[in-house]
Amino acid sequence: MAAGIKYIFQKDIFDALDERIISVCNVSKLLKKKKTSYLCIVQTCKSPSILVSVCQIKQHDKGVYKKKRSWSLEEVKCVDGRNDTPDTHEFDIILDKPYRWFATNLHERQNFISVLWKQIHKHCPVTQRAEFRNVPKGWLSENSPEKQAASGKYAHRDGHESINDDDLDGLENEDFHALTEKEEVNLNKLISGCDYAISNAELFMEDLSHNLLELDGANIQSVLASEKQVQQLMERIEEAINEAEKVEQRLDSYDQILCHVRDTMEKMGEKNQMIEIANGNNVRLLQELEKVVSQLDLPHSHQLALTDTDLTPKGLPAAIAAGKALQMAMNSDIEPALLRLTAVQDQRKRFEKWKAKFSQTISRHLNNLFIHLGNLGDSQDSCSNEIILPKHHHVHKELSALMELMHWMKAMDRKAYDALIKLYTTSSLNKVYDREIRIFFENAKLALATKRFNSREDVNNSLMSNKLKLGPQTSKQAAQPYGILGVTKELWAPGADPSERQRFDSILEKVLAELEPVALSEQHFCIAFFQLDVISPTGKNTQTTLEAGTFTESSANLPKDDREKPGQNPQRRLDRQINEEVRKMMGELFNNLESELNNFILSFEKLDSYYSLYVLVRLTQHVMSAQDAQSFLSMTFASVLVHVKRSFDKFMQVQLQSIDEAKVPKRSKCGLLPYVENFEEFAGTAESIFKKTERRNDLDKWYLKLVEAIFERIPTHAVEHPKTPHQVIKMENYHRMHSTLSQLKVQVLEGLRKEAKTRYNDAQKAYVTKYFGRPLEKLNQFFEGVQVRVQQGVKDTEISYQMAYSKQELRKVISLYPAREVKKGLEQLYRKVEKHLCEEENLLQVVWRAMQQEFITQYNSLEQWIQRCYAGSMITLEFTINDILDFFSEIAQSH
Repeated sequence: MAAGIKYIFQKDIFDALDERIISVCNVSKLLKKKKTSYLCIVQTCKSPSILVSVCQIKQHDKGVYKKKRSWSLEEVKCVDGRNDTPDTHEFDIILDKPYRWFATNLHERQNFISVLWKQIHKHCPVTQRAEFRNVPKGWLSENSPEKQAASGKYAHRDGHESINDDDLDGLENEDFHALTEKEEVNLNKLISGCDYAISNAELFMEDLSHNLLELDGANIQSVLASEKQVQQLMERIEEAINEAEKVEQRLDSYDQILCHVRDTMEKMGEKNQMIEIANGNNVRLLQELEKVVSQLDLPHSHQLALTDTDLTPKGLPAAIAAGKALQMAMNSDIEPALLRLTAVQDQRKRFEKWKAKFSQTISRHLNNLFIHLGNLGDSQDSCSNEIILPKHHHVHKELSALMELMHWMKAMDRKAYDALIKLYTTSSLNKVYDREIRIFFENAKLALATKRFNSREDVNNSLMSNKLKLGPQTSKQAAQPYGILGVTKELWAPGADPSERQRFDSILEKVLAELEPVALSEQHFCIAFFQLDVISPTGKNTQTTLEAGTFTESSANLPKDDREKPGQNPQRRLDRQINEEVRKMMGELFNNLESELNNFILSFEKLDSYYSLYVLVRLTQHVMSAQDAQSFLSMTFASVLVHVKRSFDKFMQVQLQSIDEAKVPKRSKCGLLPYVENFEEFAGTAESIFKKTERRNDLDKWYLKLVEAIFERIPTHAVEHPKTPHQVIKMENYHRMHSTLSQLKVQVLEGLRKEAKTRYNDAQKAYVTKYFGRPLEKLNQFFEGVQVRVQQGVKDTEISYQMAYSKQELRKVISLYPAREVKKGLEQLYRKVEKHLCEEENLLQVVWRAMQQEFITQYNSLEQWIQRCYAGSMITLEFTINDILDFFSEIAQSH
């Protein structure tokens, strides 16, 4: 099959191109096996060089074979057989892109790959040869299958056989060796002496045999002649062997001596190593003993200072040095094995005795000192009425000299240390601070009361008078707290004026400013003196200190999930524990601070609820500006701020509730509702307090609730008044609210301000529409009928011909409204409007002008209908627009 295809391709395609096929393989694409083609290796017959290429031939329509594409051998980059086994049909050729083929016949595949390898190695330079992968090594050799397969011969026309071109290629590669000159001369000499070899072969064979025998004999004689020499050579060899054996014996003896020396040196080295190990162990033992002795050795001077402790200023340095030496010795790092030594155990027992003695002496001294300082604070004179909280720098200075001893107590005797802290916080300094804080707030209250009533006696008299005032009023109506929006001012209880509120704010600021340095100073002292910034006892590398008086952010502010996770944020948990201990100790020292501050604030909030606004703003400023947000004072202020915020919200809730429960005034003119009239004063006071403060958002939230409630209740209360029209009540109150909100200029109330304007305009329009009505009622009714006729299809020019709407009827109706009667009706209307409106809002002229505009609008409408339906009839009203303007102006001026 392959030979037939090869013959067809050679005849139909390549003969015309002067080319010759070397190998052909029937293939198809790997994934498209139905579409077959042929890969051919082709050689050109042109001289002087031979060109070999690879081409693809496909069968087109009508069974015609055509060359589709062609590549030179240099374009072949790689040939991949896909598998080393010869029974694989697939192979890849990488040219301008990878081509994956499936060979139909395994022999064709093998022959094609072998021929391609041979041609590439024959015609391509080494650097441009393609790489052959996954191909059996037997295929890639000069003895490739093509030599055995290419045995076909072509018969010439004269009948003689000739070797085909593939055989010629094979012959060219056979081994050939040329004769040397000597061989050529000998061969010629042999042939010249044997001319008869062809005619008489037997004679030639006999001659050759005779010559061979002669050569063998000559060789034997030569061997026999050299026998004596061979014998001598053998003797010499025997002598050499004997000498070599002697040398070998001498070398063996030397080797034995060297082995003995080696063994001796090894034993000496082992002895030296053992000596070095023993010396090293002795040195290490000596070092350990010296280390233990140096760690556990306490100088005699320190021993005396520990047993006979002198805590006077003169002996204090020696006591501190002895305590540190004892602490270092007891916390020394000693190997556990050495602790079993009797000497070490005895020395540690001595340390325990000295420690107990030293700790007892320090504890007794500090205990007496704390009690003395607490009693000293009680004996101090505190008759001064100034708002000043005493500072205890002298106490801190006196105790600071014993600070290192207190640190020693914390590290060495925790039980005694805790007892000293309890004594300091519950039985010593806390009594001093309780008394000083109580007097401090009493002086602050007294200062406010004195400035208000100018004398101390007036304070108690004022309180009694307030009770007496409240007593009789309960029979009529109980006095309402000052500043309640929904209550008339006449029913308010006495309140503070702005100057008194400012004094309260300034004194509150002074109180808070006095508390800060005292509390922070005591907190910093306690942290340093009691070593509160050290979590665990000092020693054995367990000390974890922070800078005295400073804290990092506590994990108390973290979410609960983050705080409870074990192993997370260790530094923050440490800071939280330190802060909790500090706040606990400060809370015991200043246990009445929060209650006294709350009572101070509450006592003045009862006099005037507006004080809660001042406290909220002022306290927030101190909480926000605190340098240490986790300090005891900051946390106390924050706790008080929570109560103040509740009081503020409660006050605002009362305001909101008072709006819902407000009652309409029973006077003849309703005028402004109480909460509308009071809101302006309330907003002015709140703005003066909250302007540009951190609490602005809290006020804005309540602003929205209050104003929305006011807008909601105005229509409800407007209907309840028996005399004043509800349109007037809504108009006046919405007008006042719009005016107030415009003056406030609060951004969150901008939408409600516009709504107030809209509601005011709607109420005014409703009032004008209802009470102005139509002064020319019959004339308006007349033209309403005209308008109906026009809508029914009657032409404008034909209206005057209808009986009911004739010109005579129109003149009769116009005659009912002379100018004098119109003015009289307007005067009555003005008196009615004046009776409805209150004087506070001054809306009379505004309403009167709106009625004037309404009258002019109605007049213009009537004039338009007259000109439209009665044109040319010379019919007009008895007064003009100028007359109307004069009427309204004269009436307004006359009143």
